[in-house]
Amino acid sequence: MNLESKGRSPFNPSQPVPVDLFVGRKPQIERFLRSASQTALGKPQQVYIAGPYGMGKSSLAAYMKSYCQEKYRLWGVHVFLGGADGLEEMAFKTVETMLKTPAGQPSLTEKIRNALAKYIEELELMGVKLNVAALKADSPNLSLGYSSFLESMFRRVQDEGFKGMMLILDEINGIAGNPKFAYFLKSWVDSNAVSAAPLPLLLVLCGVEERRRQMIKSHQPVERIFDIVDVDPLSREEHDDFFQRAFQQGAMTIDADALEEFYLASSGYPKFMHILGNAVFWLDQDGRITFKDALEAIREGALEVGRRFLEPQVYQALRSKEYLRILRAIGETPHLALFGDAFHKSELEEELTESEKKKLPNFLNRMKKLHLLEPGEGRGEYRFSNPLVSYYINLEATAHRQQSGRKEK
Repeated sequence: MNLESKGRSPFNPSQPVPVDLFVGRKPQIERFLRSASQTALGKPQQVYIAGPYGMGKSSLAAYMKSYCQEKYRLWGVHVFLGGADGLEEMAFKTVETMLKTPAGQPSLTEKIRNALAKYIEELELMGVKLNVAALKADSPNLSLGYSSFLESMFRRVQDEGFKGMMLILDEINGIAGNPKFAYFLKSWVDSNAVSAAPLPLLLVLCGVEERRRQMIKSHQPVERIFDIVDVDPLSREEHDDFFQRAFQQGAMTIDADALEEFYLASSGYPKFMHILGNAVFWLDQDGRITFKDALEAIREGALEVGRRFLEPQVYQALRSKEYLRILRAIGETPHLALFGDAFHKSELEEELTESEKKKLPNFLNRMKKLHLLEPGEGRGEYRFSNPLVSYYINLEATAHRQQSGRKEK
C-alpha cells in the first residue's frame, strides 16, 4: 500500500482528538453539562478539568466547546497558554485565539475582526496575520481590564444568538505558578458574580491536579471556585470503540487480539492510544491491523515516544546499556509498570541479578538528577515524575519481551 492511497491519518498524537472521534466520558460530560446549562440561564460557572498528562483533558474541553455552542448557544473560545506565565501573555493569547479561531460563521467572524481590527496586520487566505507589535503594546491594559474586554466582546457577538460565553484556559502549567494568577481568578470570579449584570461565563481551566493545588497554595480561597471534573483512563469498551471508529474512517479493520494488545500497552490513556494508532496506521500494508501489526506498532511507538517527546539527555540515559535492564525490570513487572504508581526499591531488587543490584543506587541517583524520579509516600518508594517516561519504559519492555519470546511475569 503506497502513501498516496493511505489518506489522512485519523490519529493525533500531538493535538486534541477531533470532535467526530471523541468517545466515552459520559460521567464527565453529564457533570460538565450542569454548569453549561446554568451558564445559558445567566449564572456564571467555573469548571476545572483535572487529570494526568495524556489523559485527554484538552480533547474533552474541545468536545464540550463544540457541544455547548450548539446545544446551549455558548460562544466558545479555547485559549492555549503554553509558555505563558503572566496575565499580559494570557491577554495576548486570548486576542490571538479570538482572531485565529472564530466559530466558523461568516457574520461572527466579521464581528470579531471588526472589534479587533487594530490587531490585524492583513487578511490572508486562511485567516489573519497578527499585528504583534500593536497587541504586545496593548497587552498590559488588556490584562488589567480582562473581564471588561471579555464582556465587550461578548456583547458584540451576542446577537448571533449566544446566551453566554465559554472560555477555556488550557496548558496552564506556567501561569498557575504565578501567585498573581490565583488572586486574579478569585477577584474576577467574585466581582462577576456580584455584578448587577454578570457576564454569563463558563470559565474552564485544564490542568493536572498539582496546578490547582499550586494555585490554592498561592491563594487559599481558589479551592472554592471550581467544580472539579476528573478525567480518568478510558475503559476497555471506550478504548475499543475509539480504535474501531478511527480505523473505520481510514477504511481499515482491526483484529480483536490486536485491540487487546493495544489496551495492554496504553492502559486506556488517550495520548498513548493515538501514538500507537498513528504508528500502526503508517506501518500497515493491507488495511487489516493484525496482532503482528500491533506488536510492530508497540516497538515503533516506544521509539517515537523516545525520539519525539523526551529530552535528548533523558532519552540517552534511558537507552544506556548500563541501566536498560533495570528499566526493563520495572516495565516487565505488572505491579511496577502501572502509570503513575510508585515502586519500592526492595520490590525492584527482587527482579534484578546481583550485578544489577549493585548498579541500582547509581541508577536511582542518576534518575533523580535528571528529574525523572521523585520520592513516593513511603521510605524507599519512587515514582516517575513524567508519565511519558513511564510509558516509554512500559512500551520498550513490552517490545523487548515480545521480541525475545518471554512470557509476562
